[in-house]
Amino acid sequence: MKKIPTFKLLIFIGSIAFSNTLYAQTYSFDFSTQPAAQSKAVKADAIYSTETGYGFENGAQIIATSNGISSAKPFLFSVAVAEGNYRVKLMLGDDDGESETTVKAETRRLMLEKIKTRKDERIEKSFIVNVRRPGIAGGGEVKLKPRETGEEQFTWDDKLTLEFNGPRPSVDSISIERVENVPTLYLLGDSTVTDQPGEPYASWGQMLPRFFSADVSVANYAQSGESLASSKTARRLDKVLSLVKPDDYVLIQFGHNDMKAVDVATYKNNLKIYTAALAKKHAQLILVTQVQRRTFEGTTITNSHKGYPNAVREVAKEENLPLIDLHAMSKVFYEALGPEKSLLAFKPGDGTHHNAYGAYQLARCIVEGVRQSKLPLKKFILAQSENFDPAKPDAPESFFISVSPAIVSIKKPDGS
Repeated sequence: MKKIPTFKLLIFIGSIAFSNTLYAQTYSFDFSTQPAAQSKAVKADAIYSTETGYGFENGAQIIATSNGISSAKPFLFSVAVAEGNYRVKLMLGDDDGESETTVKAETRRLMLEKIKTRKDERIEKSFIVNVRRPGIAGGGEVKLKPRETGEEQFTWDDKLTLEFNGPRPSVDSISIERVENVPTLYLLGDSTVTDQPGEPYASWGQMLPRFFSADVSVANYAQSGESLASSKTARRLDKVLSLVKPDDYVLIQFGHNDMKAVDVATYKNNLKIYTAALAKKHAQLILVTQVQRRTFEGTTITNSHKGYPNAVREVAKEENLPLIDLHAMSKVFYEALGPEKSLLAFKPGDGTHHNAYGAYQLARCIVEGVRQSKLPLKKFILAQSENFDPAKPDAPESFFISVSPAIVSIKKPDGS
């Protein structure tokens, strides 16, 4: 936890107490040569420190432009904040030339994709970032895995971290405001859902924010290697239960690891334990069947998950819950690409874990499932997000999302 110095509270309007630490509720940073009166002027060499509570992460190579900052390489900017949801507003572009900026948050959550500006043009963009801590209201905390305090350090730390990427990312200013009145979309699941920390791995959960407006938050509590039982034991479910409100949503997708530990009947019972606990909180549940593995026989994907997808379908029917049949949609997606080209949707040599292209297409499947539902959540889908047919995915050859900076160690996600 980081205390904000007294002088900082004069710049950041409003503050809250959190775990005996004082944090601001509103932050404003200006990278231009003539910063606004209510903003903190930030120079290109401002490296993050506990004393200031903001700055660029080590390794940033920032170039000061005539009215902001840019870089030839991706860079990270962090701010010490309390747990919660934050609306981030960015002013992108500058006077020196054209720019293209892709923004990710925390552990590579895709927030903005390829925002282009002409020379002298400015574009304001906003989105919601969820920041969390392991502590659970009422006592105890989430039992974190070593990877969650290592290569996934940005997921659970005391900072809101933004990654600016692209051919020439240009930033004029950043404002960050804590928000209490936005619905949150919680994700519970395994390695195919979690925020994967390093390239080339990616999962559909970390691509999901890109398709929703700045009026809803996506909080990804999925973790690699988890089953319904292990996630509950690690108190990930308890953490969500401690936070979820009646206007919030919870997407649940488990099965890859469950099928190696329990039979279908036990799996189904475990799923009902989740739905019953969340129903008591009046959360709006959405069940998701397991994403397929790449298991071709000829030109057809075979079902490697046996009776577990049907168990999810049965619980959805019995509990009268919305269902997104990702098992069926991913089969159509893989078969549309075919045995050879479908390799381009996965991390090389891995038939379970996806790369950015595969994760992006699967996120579009999830969004389409929300769009076809009767849930109020669909009103938050961005207007420019087109309807998606998994039989007609984006061409992998023309797909590109800027690669995140390398971390110290890229390990295969737990689970298979």
